Amino acid sequence: MSEAFLELGSRTPALSEGDNPKPKLLTLGGDHSIALPALRALNKIHGAPVAVLHFDAHLDTWNPARYSDAWESPQSDFNHGSMFWIASNEGLILNGSSAHAGLRTRLTGDGWDDHIDDDRQGFLRISSDDIDDLGTKGIINVIIERIGLETPTYLSIDIDVIDPGLCPGTGTPEPGGWTSRELIKIIRGLETLNVVGADIVEVAPAYDGNGEQTALTAAQLGFEILTSWVGSGMKQRGKSGFTAGIPDSNKDEL
Repeated sequence: MSEAFLELGSRTPALSEGDNPKPKLLTLGGDHSIALPALRALNKIHGAPVAVLHFDAHLDTWNPARYSDAWESPQSDFNHGSMFWIASNEGLILNGSSAHAGLRTRLTGDGWDDHIDDDRQGFLRISSDDIDDLGTKGIINVIIERIGLETPTYLSIDIDVIDPGLCPGTGTPEPGGWTSRELIKIIRGLETLNVVGADIVEVAPAYDGNGEQTALTAAQLGFEILTSWVGSGMKQRGKSGFTAGIPDSNKDEL
């Protein structure tokens, strides 16, 4: 998969004028481990590590050594909770400019080893509860201050960042999450970030409701990401009538 991402990411876009001629890939899934081959490809395409903006209930920077396995092997070390740990150790993630958001995960063991290891990998942690004190605007500001507007950034959205009462179709649900409206509001507020790739993952249709609300939310998030890229491209190409930061009321709703 790393080779596939690299091949796709190395193509010249049909409209390649401006400061960013490289294509941007949006991956839909599925298992969150897909982020590792994407980051490997981005590292080769951009020639440097990128920041990671990670929306998730869980850290996903887990050291595989902290999980017992009857068949220990390099293959068993790679899973949907360790891919950022592997990426960090491979030098793919920009240490000190990355962030988790929406966390409410349990920790392994009875200490703070998971957070200590996460600190070593250079992530800022924003908990799900922080939105009560900061609001969506505050969360947006913290993320922008952390990452900056020029840093190449990989956006990774695990659908379980949203409360399972609204998005039940995921394999590792955690109560106490954000609403879909809150997450969409935050994603819209981050349109000025230099997002060079993205994924929306851990959607499990077998666990979704009759109304397929998880799939609908994931589709809307994909729409938000794609339209933000289109808007950014229009701005770079100097299209008349385009204004950065389009008010939410003017955006199409699915």
